[in-house]
Amino acid sequence: MTNLRSTAGEFTPDSLIADIAFPLQTGSVLLAASQGILLRGTVVGKNADGKFVPAVTGASEVVAHGILADDVDTGTSTDVVAVIYTSGSFNRAALLFGGEDTPEDHEDVLRNKGIYLKAVL
Repeated sequence: MTNLRSTAGEFTPDSLIADIAFPLQTGSVLLAASQGILLRGTVVGKNADGKFVPAVTGASEVVAHGILADDVDTGTSTDVVAVIYTSGSFNRAALLFGGEDTPEDHEDVLRNKGIYLKAVL
């Protein structure tokens, strides 16, 4: 089983979650191997092989599906199970994407999945 936390009981606040007005839901996905470290807040979607990678538009489009809940090291030769947020309200400025993508490129798809993006001041 993958160790998602190395130190129990520790939490370092960040600005990923905008508010709790909409319920946070999580699920698990299989991240493709050899992508290096993917950071908490990376928006991911399924590639042609059915494995998850950072969401990107353009010729090799990967449609957004969820947001990584933790940093994940995929630098191994085997795929890695990871936890993603599948619904909730998130700080648009804290999200990461593949390529040159921005929150605007994926906002409509995420909204249809129950993921709402907000500007946090």
